[in-house]
Amino acid sequence: MSEPILPRIRPEIAALPPYRQGRQAGADAFKLSSNENPFDPLPQVAEALARTTPVNRYPDATAGALRARIAERYGVETDAVHVASGSVAILYQLVQAAASAGDEVVYAWRSFEAYPGLPLVAGATGVPVPLLPDARHDLDAMAAAITDRTRVVIVCTPNNPTGPIVTGAEFAAFLEKVPADVLVLLDEAYAEFVTADGAVDGIAERIFEAHPNVVVLRTFSKAFGLAGLRVGYAIGHPRVLDAARTTAIPLSVTSAAEVAAIASLDAEAELRERVAVVVERRTALRDGLRAQSWDVPDAQGNFIWLPTGAGTMDAAAAFDAAGVIVRPFDGDGIRISVGEEESIARVLDVAASLR
Repeated sequence: MSEPILPRIRPEIAALPPYRQGRQAGADAFKLSSNENPFDPLPQVAEALARTTPVNRYPDATAGALRARIAERYGVETDAVHVASGSVAILYQLVQAAASAGDEVVYAWRSFEAYPGLPLVAGATGVPVPLLPDARHDLDAMAAAITDRTRVVIVCTPNNPTGPIVTGAEFAAFLEKVPADVLVLLDEAYAEFVTADGAVDGIAERIFEAHPNVVVLRTFSKAFGLAGLRVGYAIGHPRVLDAARTTAIPLSVTSAAEVAAIASLDAEAELRERVAVVVERRTALRDGLRAQSWDVPDAQGNFIWLPTGAGTMDAAAAFDAAGVIVRPFDGDGIRISVGEEESIARVLDVAASLR
């Protein structure tokens, strides 16, 4: 039987590998591959979900109640808040709105695995800028990479998957070198886990007010534990966010996600206590790995970066065999999410066997 004739697909899309999710884990293994929150939903969040709008009705396309709540929390106008099905959705929306054929998108590498696909899907060209030896953003090199064709620059802090932050002073100096008509996306998906002094905080510092070309992105997936419901948000100039609202897929934020996000904000004090526990476990992992002579970068998210280089896939197989599912990046290293308390000893045991 002959092969069917299929529709023509853009060659760059056909060559682009799909986003690879962290592998699932069996019942007897620790899943430390997706930077998920290891805690079950708080009872009040689960209760709110039980009362959510019936599934036979469409959600509010604007996620108006959640936007109003976020606006009140941060002291901005509701139009200065945009909500979507995860902060990664907002990245796609804004890159598609700002960049197209002949344009460029600058980002650090290695960073969030979805970044290389953003410009390609928009028809633009990605410009990856290597990290510094300590796994931090090289903001000077990123500024130098900006040309007349640059439309978007993405800064991820803490950087996923390596962990270090960008400081407020560094980001301020960087913005002085960026043309005012270039969109800067400050991806702060792990902001709640940051304990480092001087870390940039795009919302607290009101950077989007002094620099209207900056949009700050946050998510409910990590610290708030709503990864399975897909809801994130951005704060920025309303006219910039209008572009994201225009390119967004309508009705993509479900009623359940909106209700759970509002309930999580109501329970933020309890969630912050859980974040503190994750930070304690992160510190234990970092210190334990460094005691084994691993060159672990400063960890400010809910994960640790293990620089295994050429031996990455063999190291990942060793973790897998021990019932620890991690996220390998072939030739670079392994990202290990902070999970259950019991997982720490097993991670350290496997890491020690690799030395």
